[in-house]
Amino acid sequence: MHKIKRYANRKLYDTTDKKYITLTQLTAMIKEGVEISVADNKTGQDITASVLAKLIAHGEKEAQDNLSASALIRLIRKGGDTVADYAKKYTSIWQSTLALAEDETEKLVNKLVKDRELSESEGRNLKKEIIGYTENLKGWIGATIDKRIKEMLEVMNLATRQQVIQLTDVIDALSEKVESLEKRLKQTSNED
Repeated sequence: MHKIKRYANRKLYDTTDKKYITLTQLTAMIKEGVEISVADNKTGQDITASVLAKLIAHGEKEAQDNLSASALIRLIRKGGDTVADYAKKYTSIWQSTLALAEDETEKLVNKLVKDRELSESEGRNLKKEIIGYTENLKGWIGATIDKRIKEMLEVMNLATRQQVIQLTDVIDALSEKVESLEKRLKQTSNED
């Protein structure tokens, strides 16, 4: 595990590799599967969740710009399930990050109340406000993921689940009509 220290000037120092790193380098480490933890250099407090949230926000623009043709080709080769699996994984990462952020918020607000920097009512209001932002963010994430999946399915020209269900219903209805017509035809043949 790489232990990263964040300094007051927001610089990041990788204590494992003994060098300063950028947000982009940190993102690359995470994408490579390197486990990280980030601590505030001054307090030693674990701030991994807040740094991850910042990375996600920072990476949103880059992610849109860097969607390569080769990535689309890999998705097409693997099929539609890959898109859904990716979306589930992405959602899970976001939910974990937001849960960590909520936990960290809870700890921070409790500490501020304990240290009498905030009153209890101010602490409750602050928690409520932050949780409200988190809920809005969760809704936005869900809507964005749904939109991206729809766009990917359109690009890949794959049928959606709803379209497959509708097609199955039409096939079932046509099969029933064919059976009915075959029965009538047999009855008509037998009568002659």
